[in-house]
Amino acid sequence: QVQLVESGGGLVQPGGSLRLSCVASGSIFSRYAMGWYRQAPGKQRELVALITSGGSTNYADSVKGRFTISRDNAKNTVYLQMNSLKPEDTAVYYCNLPFDAEKGRNWGQGTQVTVSS
Repeated sequence: QVQLVESGGGLVQPGGSLRLSCVASGSIFSRYAMGWYRQAPGKQRELVALITSGGSTNYADSVKGRFTISRDNAKNTVYLQMNSLKPEDTAVYYCNLPFDAEKGRNWGQGTQVTVSS
């Protein structure tokens, strides 16, 4: 089972930027699609961005043009660059394999992102 550790969250003002990182254990990381998800208080967890093993990306409409997902297979790491942050981006952010996310398993501790003035 792949273990995932997210980091990089924090408190940022509206319009600011953050870069999240997710380090995955295991030697076959490069074979998997990876996703960034978020869960705001009182809301269901939602998919924010997805990157395939080949590097193709997909984004939720709410973050298109502001967030960029990328991966470094040599470092077993997936990133989420978040620009032009809005208060509605406030949530706990998680990374996961989409296969596991769909089954509701293998979630890490997440990293808190708070956008507030």
